[in-house]
Amino acid sequence: QVQLVESGGGLVQPGGSLRLSCATSGFTLDRYYSIGWFRQAPGKEREGVSCLITSDGRTYYADSVKGRFTFSRDNAKNTVYLQMNSLKPEDTAVYYCAADHLTSYKRLGVPGSYEYWGQGTQVTVSY
Repeated sequence: QVQLVESGGGLVQPGGSLRLSCATSGFTLDRYYSIGWFRQAPGKEREGVSCLITSDGRTYYADSVKGRFTFSRDNAKNTVYLQMNSLKPEDTAVYYCAADHLTSYKRLGVPGSYEYWGQGTQVTVSY
């Protein structure tokens, strides 16, 4: 049974940093899975933030986070991370971890492509 548990959200001032973690179980990170971070702000659709095809390392970043966010993984711990730097108020959202069997880069950042989801963690960027 695939399970994803996010942690690390919180309140941070603009310009600050946070690191989100997603602990996974029910599958091994390094084989034939896609896993990623998505976010949903109030009144907005869920959007892809950063996603990875684990078998070959191809990584997707939304244009809005390129150069500020970094996706990483620890296969030994079956955990993925999202390091978020230079945070902006518009980064405020619930952040979700998701996983599926994707191998297509075109679908990597599309929320509807993912079957397995965590419960989400709130990130608020504000003074």
